[in-house]
Amino acid sequence: MTVTTPAGLDLRSLLHGLPGVDKVGLESRAAALGTRSVKTTAKAAAIDLAIRMVDLTTLEGADTPGKVQALAAKALRPDPADASCPPVAAVCVYPAMVPPAAEVLAGSGVHLASVATAFPSGQAPLDVKLADTRDAVAAGADEIDMVISRGEFLAGHYDKVFEEIVAVKEACGAAHLKVILETGELGTYDNVRRASWLAMLAGADFIKTSTGKVPLAATLPVTLVMLEAVRDFRAKTGRQVGVKPAGGIRTTKDAVKYLVMIHETAGDDWLDPDWFRFGASSLLNDLLMQRTKLTTGHYAGPDYFTLD
Repeated sequence: MTVTTPAGLDLRSLLHGLPGVDKVGLESRAAALGTRSVKTTAKAAAIDLAIRMVDLTTLEGADTPGKVQALAAKALRPDPADASCPPVAAVCVYPAMVPPAAEVLAGSGVHLASVATAFPSGQAPLDVKLADTRDAVAAGADEIDMVISRGEFLAGHYDKVFEEIVAVKEACGAAHLKVILETGELGTYDNVRRASWLAMLAGADFIKTSTGKVPLAATLPVTLVMLEAVRDFRAKTGRQVGVKPAGGIRTTKDAVKYLVMIHETAGDDWLDPDWFRFGASSLLNDLLMQRTKLTTGHYAGPDYFTLD
């Protein structure tokens, strides 16, 4: 079966017609952007922006309602000793943990995201994935993080992956859809670019690097490819799509590198929690420690903030 995009173009021809990625040039540019520094008041603003971009995440088999509610409370007030500290963008949990998180976050403006579609493998029938999605939304999630079928994508079955994303997007209703590419399993930067475009053409509101459950998660070069993709997609279609690197981003220094990359690559329109997120758990504490240093002149100990 031949799948066509809304513009009437053949999907396979479009994806394989995208410009190839210059691996050496890409990695060199990502490394150069990673050397930029941000100082004093600009650094304070960058830290607050990074906090506002965090999807505070717990995706463990040992998650309990109490743990999730404590995490949601932290999302609302990351530093209980400083009311000027902004809340994070969202809390991200498994579908079964959506109800207890929703009790804490209701009416706060902090989003509630749920992984779905047989996260992290994506190895389940479509009807199971759609039920997973609908259940999470019905329980209170206003964002869904789905995983693509990497095996189908790597086998060249783009039509099947496209149709699956379209179906999950429909099951989301009013909830936003983040499509996880699991870039560490895609093998090449060209595949990352193709998967990014495929997800956007199918209706993704965000494209996300990783589940955080494989060894190779977010990297600067992979995120650079995705930022170029959303920039070029908006230029082509007029629709803006967000980007979410996830997995392995742990320090303020790391976060600032990504902020610089956004500014230099996609532009300031993406320097907003509506269009860029960090999928992280430990990153928030480092941001809070650096923020305390800037405001008080002293570092808070690593145990000053709750461990998640």
